[in-house]
Amino acid sequence: MLAGLREVLDPAVDAGTGVGAFNIICLEHAEAVIWGAEAADVPVVLQVSENAVLYHRSLEPILIATVALARNADVPAVVHLDHVTDPDLVRAGVELGATSVMFDGSRRSYEENVAVTADVVRYCHARNVQVEAELGEVGGKDGVHSSTARTRPDDATAFVDDTEVDALAVAVGSSHAMTERTTKLDLELVGRLRDAVDVPLVLHGSSGVPDDELVRAISAGLTKINIGTHLNATLTRGVRHQLEDQPRLVDPRKYLGPARDDVATEVERLLRLLSKAT
Repeated sequence: MLAGLREVLDPAVDAGTGVGAFNIICLEHAEAVIWGAEAADVPVVLQVSENAVLYHRSLEPILIATVALARNADVPAVVHLDHVTDPDLVRAGVELGATSVMFDGSRRSYEENVAVTADVVRYCHARNVQVEAELGEVGGKDGVHSSTARTRPDDATAFVDDTEVDALAVAVGSSHAMTERTTKLDLELVGRLRDAVDVPLVLHGSSGVPDDELVRAISAGLTKINIGTHLNATLTRGVRHQLEDQPRLVDPRKYLGPARDDVATEVERLLRLLSKAT
C-alpha cells in the first residue's frame, strides 16, 4: 500500500527501530525491494534518485512503475524522490504520485538552501507530500565530499525550524557509493542531533556501514537508513554468477531473475535487522 514518509518513520522513532530505504535504478530493483519487504512484513521506502532519472532519460517510466508496485504491496511502501536538486523535478514527481521527496540543496549557500527548501516544503505539504532535506554534505556524493563532513546540532535546529522539513539527512561519517562496509559513525554526534531536532534523522551512505554499526546508529537516534550501492553489488554479483556459470545465456530473464531474487533476500535480511534494532 502506498504510504507517506512520516507514516512509516514516526512509529519507528517511537519504537527505537529503523526503516530501510533502498535506491531503485531498474524495475528488478523495485520488485525485489517490495518482495523483500513483504517477506519481512515491515514498511519500506523505495527511492528514485535524480541520477536514476538521468539514466532513464525520463522520470515517468521508472517512477510510475515504482508507484504501481508500491500501491499493490502488502506492506506500507513509500515512493521517495532522492537527492533532487531541481524544484521542477520535485513538482513533476509529485504529479506522478511520489509520496515524499528528498530535496538536496546542500551545494547552495546556507541562505539559498533554506529559502529554496522552504519553498519546496510549502509546495509539497499543500499536496500531502513530505520532505526530507540535507544540511551539510554527506561524504562521497559524486566523489567530491569528504566523509569527515559533520552536521552541527545548532545548525540542524535552525534549519529544521526555518524550513519545516519532515526529516533531516545528517553528515555523521558515512560516505556515498562505498563498496566495503567498514565505516565507523560518529554516534555521539548522532545522539546530540537527535536531541536537537524533533524530526526523524536520516543516514545516507549506509552501504558502507556494517550491520552492527547500523544497529548502534539506530539506537543512537537515526531512523531512515538509505542503502543503494550494496544492493547494486548484490544484483551485479548475481548476474555475474549466472553468466559465468552459463556463458551461452542470452535471455535476460534467466540471469536477471535469479539476481533479483538475491536482492529480495538481502532486502528481507536488512529490513529484519533494521526493524529489530533496539
